[in-house]
Amino acid sequence: MPAMSSLDAPLSPAPTPRTEPTARERGSRNTAFVATLALALLCLAWELWLAPVGRGTLAIKAVPLLLPLAGLWRYRMYTYRWLSLFIWLYVTEGLVRGTSETGIGQGLAWIEVALSVTIFIACAAQIRQRLAEARGAP
Repeated sequence: MPAMSSLDAPLSPAPTPRTEPTARERGSRNTAFVATLALALLCLAWELWLAPVGRGTLAIKAVPLLLPLAGLWRYRMYTYRWLSLFIWLYVTEGLVRGTSETGIGQGLAWIEVALSVTIFIACAAQIRQRLAEARGAP
């Protein structure tokens, strides 16, 4: 009997045959998308108009938040995974600035923390829902 090569091996079925999210998954996707967009806009407004530090060069921190938007909208699991780790940089910055600044900058920092934690929770929910479905759990 000839040995099977990797090309002859049967293909395993995709864990989720559907291409559209369920209502629960759509909710976590929309929450992650809207919160990420809101955080990017907050970072821009904060550093350019509301409470700029220096010449507004910190506004560049909004650029990395634009990268995951396409992946979030297209329902890409990889995007949810790396964003759930990456967003902790914004939580950290918000906590530092929320405890060290005064005035409007302090309020904006706490809003940044709230949006960042919202993004993490939405990404974690999306990941858990999709992995549970892949395993066949209810």
